[in-house]
Amino acid sequence: MPGWKTAVSLIAASVTLMGLSAPAQARASVEERACPAPVPANTTCGYLLVPERRDAYQSDTIKVGFAVRRVDSPTGDPVVFTNGGPGASSIQLTETIAKIAPDRDVVIMEQRGGAYSEPRLECPEIVAGAVKELTTAGPSKGDMALAARACRARLTADLRGFRTQEIAADVVELRRTLGYDKWSLFGVGYSTRMMLLAAAMDPDGATSVVLDSYLPEAYAAYDNAPAALRGMLDQLGVADRYDQMIKNLNAEPVTLATRDPLTRARVEVTLSGDDVATLLAESVSDTEVLPILPALVDGLADGHTDLLSPLVDAAASTMNGREWGLYYAVQCQDEWPANTFTSRAMFTVFNDATTCAEWRLPASGEEGALTQAPVLVLAGQYDPAISPETVRTASEKLPAARFQEFAGVGYGVFQVSECGRQTIGAFLRDPAAPAPCDPAKAPRALVEPGDVHLTPAAYTAAGFPWALAPLGAFALLSLFQVIGGAITVRRGGLLSLLAGLAGALFCAVAAWSVWAVDDPVAFTVGIPPIIFWTSVLVVVSAGLSVVAAFRDQAPAVLILPTATGLIFTAWLVGWVL
Repeated sequence: MPGWKTAVSLIAASVTLMGLSAPAQARASVEERACPAPVPANTTCGYLLVPERRDAYQSDTIKVGFAVRRVDSPTGDPVVFTNGGPGASSIQLTETIAKIAPDRDVVIMEQRGGAYSEPRLECPEIVAGAVKELTTAGPSKGDMALAARACRARLTADLRGFRTQEIAADVVELRRTLGYDKWSLFGVGYSTRMMLLAAAMDPDGATSVVLDSYLPEAYAAYDNAPAALRGMLDQLGVADRYDQMIKNLNAEPVTLATRDPLTRARVEVTLSGDDVATLLAESVSDTEVLPILPALVDGLADGHTDLLSPLVDAAASTMNGREWGLYYAVQCQDEWPANTFTSRAMFTVFNDATTCAEWRLPASGEEGALTQAPVLVLAGQYDPAISPETVRTASEKLPAARFQEFAGVGYGVFQVSECGRQTIGAFLRDPAAPAPCDPAKAPRALVEPGDVHLTPAAYTAAGFPWALAPLGAFALLSLFQVIGGAITVRRGGLLSLLAGLAGALFCAVAAWSVWAVDDPVAFTVGIPPIIFWTSVLVVVSAGLSVVAAFRDQAPAVLILPTATGLIFTAWLVGWVL
């Protein structure tokens, strides 16, 4: 049962929101704007004008961004969605949510303080501090503390107004302002907590609730982070290899080059095993990372640290995708108090603990949110932050909840699984409807150890196609050798013909093996093993070309395929393989 503090807070929020139902007042609290991101047809955007703090007299007014995709003849109540984070933007997902609920209005709501709200609580100092921290082996308390203080001093907003209870109250106020009697609420990750609280605050307005990758209020995410990550890797079958990787990299950290997310200048970051663990935990929310984890962790345990480059580059580029001022305002008030921070080995845990200690924001207090509305709780089999069993147990405390686990999925089921999207759509139409597909069927296969020959070459070539120039030159000259050797076979062209055939065969096998790969994400960590085994054809081709070029009375033009073959052999063996 919610505690007395929760009851008081809910009553206060309800009283505050009751005055917002009058039509004239509702119209006055909305401001139109151009949509800040691509949206589907029939979508309009605006700001909801709300108090910065509902518990403060004469509080400043802030603007909360939103978008509404309307349909001509809706067949059900609207759906309101907010992305997770905290601090992640939402409007760019309008089309995705609209496809899940094509027959009803879709409302996309930003979080106050987010990228498409005003004020925008961005915090580049935190990004700079994190980059500086990773340019040395191990966390530096001074760097992060200075970054936290610098950001806090620059932000002029009253950060006590940027917490889950206020964001949930924004959701309720938006429903009344837009004139909807009821709607279904949909959250993912962090936003499941505030959507559940919004449903508790507004019981008459909640038709149903969808909680994707549910984060329960009482879950100590920081304290449980290392165990949750290892548990996920244990399900993937690489927990022992993960332990070996951590041990190796803690003994000998690796230094990799990437780009500074703020300046885009080249920087070198030094990663220990604990840093790489953090990188893995943060990266799994990227739908392209989970499938390669088994092969990646196995390779890292064997010392293939160059395979970390894709994760480091992705982490650097996504650090600007979150408003860190909002993130820490919420985390320090709502999540920090539930954790002991006995272990700060993972750098996100260290950074958050350091920042919250510097910001000294008050704890929000107990929420204890419950709803009588039907609830669909979705969990990914490989969620790195919280296990499906923990989510299942938490969902049992909700009176009308239904839990569903999805195989082969990590964080954000609706973003990865077509079955997940179909299940949500069916639930919105009829909360009692069973899943219309098989949740036990993984949406994509995992890249297991041995499925690929480990190499970062394909990833590098994707960003720098000119790196494949030796392959193109070798293929072209192999074709010329076949044609020229066939024409001059009676005049000593047999060796050139055989060299060309060996080279062309290798190129054909390589092209076929690449074309046959079902999931291109495998190229992030390697190439088809058959390319490794057939590389002997390249050596044969180069050898035959050398013999052909240096035989008696050989045409001088044969030096060209010989040089190309030798260069390609060195490129293939020395870099690709």
